[in-house]
Amino acid sequence: MHIIDWVILFGIIGIIVAYGVWKAKGIKSTRSYLAGEKNLKWWTIGLSVMATQASAITFLSTPGQAYDEGMGFAQFYFGLPIAMVILCIFVLPIFYRLNVFTAYEYLEDRFDLKTRTLTAGLFLLQRGLAAGITIFAPSIILSTMLGWGLGSTTLLIGLLVIIYTVSGGSVAVSQTQKQQMIIILAGMFIALLVIIYKLPESVSLFDAVSVAGKMGKLNVVDFEFDLSKKYNIWSALLGGTFLFLSYFGTDQSQVQRYLSGKSLTESRLGLLFNGLFKVPMQFSILFVGLMVFMFYQFNPAPLHFNQANVAKMEASSMSGDYSDLEEELLIVQEKKKEAILSSVARPSNDKTDAQDRILFNKLLAEEKEIRDEAKSLIESHEVKESEKLDPEDSDYVFITFVMQHLPIGLVGLLLAVIFSAAMSTTASELNALATTTVIDIYKRSLVPNKEDEHYLMISKIFTILWGVIALLFALGASLFDNLIEAVNIVGSVFYGAILGIFVVAFFFKKVKGNAVFLAAIIGELIVISLFVLDKMGKIDLAYLWLNLIGCVLVVVFAVVLNSFTNKAISDG
Repeated sequence: MHIIDWVILFGIIGIIVAYGVWKAKGIKSTRSYLAGEKNLKWWTIGLSVMATQASAITFLSTPGQAYDEGMGFAQFYFGLPIAMVILCIFVLPIFYRLNVFTAYEYLEDRFDLKTRTLTAGLFLLQRGLAAGITIFAPSIILSTMLGWGLGSTTLLIGLLVIIYTVSGGSVAVSQTQKQQMIIILAGMFIALLVIIYKLPESVSLFDAVSVAGKMGKLNVVDFEFDLSKKYNIWSALLGGTFLFLSYFGTDQSQVQRYLSGKSLTESRLGLLFNGLFKVPMQFSILFVGLMVFMFYQFNPAPLHFNQANVAKMEASSMSGDYSDLEEELLIVQEKKKEAILSSVARPSNDKTDAQDRILFNKLLAEEKEIRDEAKSLIESHEVKESEKLDPEDSDYVFITFVMQHLPIGLVGLLLAVIFSAAMSTTASELNALATTTVIDIYKRSLVPNKEDEHYLMISKIFTILWGVIALLFALGASLFDNLIEAVNIVGSVFYGAILGIFVVAFFFKKVKGNAVFLAAIIGELIVISLFVLDKMGKIDLAYLWLNLIGCVLVVVFAVVLNSFTNKAISDG
């Protein structure tokens, strides 16, 4: 990487950290540290909420998702605007009226202390795991591409985040996220322009999109109802909506962002801004991945995108077999390129389009078969050498393109985008973990009635502790098939039960604490069982449905258990 790229990368990171520390100077109260000054405008809230969700995984993994499977992942976000409207109408007014630090304070007032503590505990468990993934995911990829040690990269991201999060708390997080989001959006837009510029002169943007459609990459909406499919319109509008309701309505890392608003109106506008802008933003990121796919239709694409794995294969006894596969891939890619250029050059009609689709899909199938053989070789090397190698490489697609094909200066900018996204999400998570630990556990149940200075100090200590825990988990974690799914899977295992508790609290006024407490435990155990059975291959259930199932189970069990309790009391 060129010295200019290093200067841009570390210059942007240094400015963000310094800005966060500077904006948060003078904070002297626990409320200001944990919740901010409640003076944020709607655009800052909207950008902060988006930055909290848009982790580095989004910008590393989502383009790879589009490269492999097309634009179908966009359906995942279709339920987001619906969730934002529901939250603005029903949830925000309650939180503002109660003037709470955390979402879980409300549950003690509505139910009892044990329900509040259980819900806070579920949040701490799943968000603590997710924080480790959001640090680890970009670290393992960046370390591979930059030639750094994995531990060093992980520690760099983690320590930088801890510095300004501990220094400035919620204020530092919200203020830096606004700058980070601007850098992220600008970087991705520039990357898209570069990709379009690098297409052959005879191929326009319209031509590239048309060819992508013939290759089956533009199937955004799938109306088939299939519980085993990860992404279709039904899992999005049902499972996805429940996921977003729980994430934005009950996850403290998000609640903390919009409760820092100057007023209820500002917070509502911030959430609605997120709901309206997030879908086109994710669509745009997927489109960047689609254009990377099209770029590689005209330029040689690696047989395997994880260059660390490639280096090990080339140094192994299987190097000859791997080289043979690379030559086979080049032949197929050249045939595909000629077919695409021929298709673009001639007039389009139904007959030629149908012929193109058949030929393109045949060549894509041949290419996939060769790539699958390469993955099998990598797996064989893993078994033979007892060396851990991840054969899945979709998360490396975009960063490989950045490192190999972007001009000097833009490489540093795009790496700064990835680092910024990792830092913004992790900072929100650490801030929310510390807030929930202090307010819902430490101050409420363990050490009540201390001076404010004590809780301010403890808040910073817990921020450091959660940072260390996240770093330790990151250093010991392993990759999922796709990182963008990893965080959503972790959330889906816990979010349904958490949302179910809040749904009962908001809409089932007669249900008491004991009933919802037991219902949450039973519902969560069933969801975990379903998840384990799916991983064991006993059932085939897409993870998004876990959100809906968990929520419904908690609500149903709570209502039934409450009716039995009332009946027992009346009979007694």
